[in-house]
Amino acid sequence: MARVASGIYFYAVLFYIILRKGASENDTKEPGVTARGDIIIGGLFTIHQGVEKNDSSFAPLPHRCIRLSVRGLSRSLAMINAIETLNKSPLLMGLNITLGYRIQDSCTDISTGLRGTADFIEQAKCVTEHAASTCGPPLVAILGASFSEMSIVIARQLALDMIPQISYSSTAVILSDKERFPSFLRTVPNDEYQTAAMARLIELHGWNWVGIVISDGDYGRSALEHFATQASENGICIAFKCILPHSVTGEDLELAVTKTAKTILQNPKVQAIVSFSKSVHMAAIYKELRNEVQRKGQSVESMRRVWLASDSWSTAGTVQGNLNLEDIGQVVGFNFRTGNMSSFNGYLDRLEATGYDSTWNNTFLEELYRQINESNTQPASEVVKTIKEQTNPAIVLSVELAVTATAQAIASLCKSRDCKTPGELQPWQVLEALRQHHFDFQGERYTFDHRGDINEGYDIAVWRSIDGKIDVHDIVAEYHPTSNSFTQTNGDFIVRFPDLQHIISKCSNSCMPGEFKKTSEGQHTCCYECINCTENYYSNDTDMDQCMRCDKKTEWSPQGSSTCFPKTLIYFKWQDRFAIVLLTLSALGILLVLMVSALFFHYRETPVVKAAGGPLSQVMLFSLVFSFISAVLFVGQPNSLQCKARQVLFGISFTVCVSCILVKSIKILLAFQLNIDMQGALQKVYHSYLIVLACVALQVIICIAWLVLKSPYKYLITLPKTLLEDCHEGSYVGFGVMLGYIALLAFICFICAFLGRKLPQRYNDAKFITFSMLLYLTSWLIFIPIYITTSGVYLPAVEMAIILISNYGIVCCHFLPKCYIILFKKAQNTISAFRKKLYEYNVKSTGSICVSGSSISEKNVSSHSPTSSPEDDFVKPSLEKLYSNRDSFKVSYRGKNNCLDRFSPHRRSMSM
Repeated sequence: MARVASGIYFYAVLFYIILRKGASENDTKEPGVTARGDIIIGGLFTIHQGVEKNDSSFAPLPHRCIRLSVRGLSRSLAMINAIETLNKSPLLMGLNITLGYRIQDSCTDISTGLRGTADFIEQAKCVTEHAASTCGPPLVAILGASFSEMSIVIARQLALDMIPQISYSSTAVILSDKERFPSFLRTVPNDEYQTAAMARLIELHGWNWVGIVISDGDYGRSALEHFATQASENGICIAFKCILPHSVTGEDLELAVTKTAKTILQNPKVQAIVSFSKSVHMAAIYKELRNEVQRKGQSVESMRRVWLASDSWSTAGTVQGNLNLEDIGQVVGFNFRTGNMSSFNGYLDRLEATGYDSTWNNTFLEELYRQINESNTQPASEVVKTIKEQTNPAIVLSVELAVTATAQAIASLCKSRDCKTPGELQPWQVLEALRQHHFDFQGERYTFDHRGDINEGYDIAVWRSIDGKIDVHDIVAEYHPTSNSFTQTNGDFIVRFPDLQHIISKCSNSCMPGEFKKTSEGQHTCCYECINCTENYYSNDTDMDQCMRCDKKTEWSPQGSSTCFPKTLIYFKWQDRFAIVLLTLSALGILLVLMVSALFFHYRETPVVKAAGGPLSQVMLFSLVFSFISAVLFVGQPNSLQCKARQVLFGISFTVCVSCILVKSIKILLAFQLNIDMQGALQKVYHSYLIVLACVALQVIICIAWLVLKSPYKYLITLPKTLLEDCHEGSYVGFGVMLGYIALLAFICFICAFLGRKLPQRYNDAKFITFSMLLYLTSWLIFIPIYITTSGVYLPAVEMAIILISNYGIVCCHFLPKCYIILFKKAQNTISAFRKKLYEYNVKSTGSICVSGSSISEKNVSSHSPTSSPEDDFVKPSLEKLYSNRDSFKVSYRGKNNCLDRFSPHRRSMSM
């Protein structure tokens, strides 16, 4: 019984095939795919790649479609599967309605597409324009078209009757304009996001010199415009733009392809090329690139590039022709998001099981069977295999989304009306439901935005070569339009694709940190030369347009620097070698002065100490201690108190010292001035302590006025690489007056000492005072121009050295000779020795001067002596002794010998 049934089935199938074959030979109907239903959805697909035009005829006849596109056929099958699946779903079965379909081929030809659209419109308007009994089921929506150029044209037609059009792959930005295309919707993002994704990818890899190839038409032109905008915003330059004709055949295309191939090879620095072209055009470009390098005798490797493929050909692995992927380079495809393919794959499996029988209502599938049957003994398996190879999962998802959205919109309307009644369901009502309602698919919820788009981002695939075949669906990342970023398929953020990191696509090599880009006039901003940053400027990143300025107050940088260096804070530091030397000298000076002070105190009753000033010598010594201490204040990091104290302390202490020297100078002149009138004048002004106090008081007033009006302060001197921390003198007038006053006192001392320079050697402070004051004045005269004209870390050291020189000059000239006599010439440190020296000096003084006049008595000598001071205790007796043996005498000038003879009787009495 089973054998009989099998035999009957076999002959029935054979009879059906014979009938179909005979019928097809005489059938003159338009190619297409149809299925009846209560409501019809139209479909416009590019199932053929062109038409055969007859240029000799002017009649408006339809053209024969040529070159079957399996990719277009696969998309139409996805629509059929989606409708059949929904008809079995509870959504439509519960409403007791079924969906039918009518699929037409646009043949990649505008005229053919318009004819198909006109047929759809006629069917949609049949109920309102003709008797309902003569019309078929109403057509309420159209899926398509594939290319943006076609969608733009038919969208204008469909908008007249507000028939909803849902495209599954048209991405031109212009279609989002609802004022011009109010009835157009799509289940894919527009090219604005795709160009942004490409520009972002190029930016992340540091490329800035790219080429772009497009197929002419609204799609290509729109993509070019938006990519150029995105590229400019991201600092990317377009080296060349190649535009291929819209047609896929013809002499114009060949010329354009040849020109494009030459342009690519003539720009070897352009290693990244963006392509919004048709797959046929890309196949022709790759073929011509190979031919061009062969004609020039170049390696095939010279045609390698990184190709950023738009959704129009990102899954068309056949574009390589007979080239290897290694010859082409690397292809990064931007494609729409993919979904679950199990439903469509199951549908293809059923087609394979059914075999040729599945073509009974599908002339396109039947054509594919005929092509494969000519060279294959198992056409069904080969047909399904070919379809699977040419299927783009992303487009399948997009088609299924479009069908599902339409079905759910219809269902939402048919819940409240009888959709089987002609005229009850209008296309514009379906359009309204599509725009206002969401729909669910594969567990996710979708909504058309205000521009009629569904923007799910993009899958990024890198083509791989596996066993000689290209895998175009190796998805490595996803692009998210809202954040303009990429994530790896595992969800981690990705900055660069590892396969592309060795690629360099730049007009000029990157400018390194420390350089900036200089673009010549008329050139692309991406073509430049690298110039080193100048001093005190820096760049800390590659390819910077300009160098940034360092903060001159606190930072510096050398030429060609990538960073700013903090300026080193400098000052006259304690550990500086020069400072160590000067501090050592200061410490030795203080120690020496204290030792001299102790020595003088111990020998305070001796003539040498009294001649040196007695108590005033101790005042001088302690003032020198403070002067040495003031020198120490010039070392170390200055502060405001230190700046004020160091000059004032020196000024007052050294004024005390010079005032004491001034007193000594006046005293010497007074003590040994034989001119009685001069002695009288000096006696009136000579009050030693009052003179010192008056001189010091005036200096104190000067310093106080200086501190009150504009005192010294700490400040920073900005130098090229350092910050010099120093003391500013506040008022240079005050500083000058303070030093000038000391200089004035020193100069007076110098004059007085110079006048008394011929006094007895053992009592001759005048010569030492003269030398010390000359040394002081000379050193400070040298210091003034140095101080005014220079600055630097060692300027305080210079002033410190001048102070030490002044101090040591006084110590060496005034005290060390006295110490030498005290310690090593004790015989000379007696009253008798000094009296003898005084007698010899007085005798020598009268060698050419004879005294005549009234007698000089002891009373007279006493009356002409200045106010007594301790150091005068040994001077007055000497003078008294000198003149005590003569109550009165007259001396006339008779020559040296005569004068000496006059005093000869008394020489023995003056012997010490």
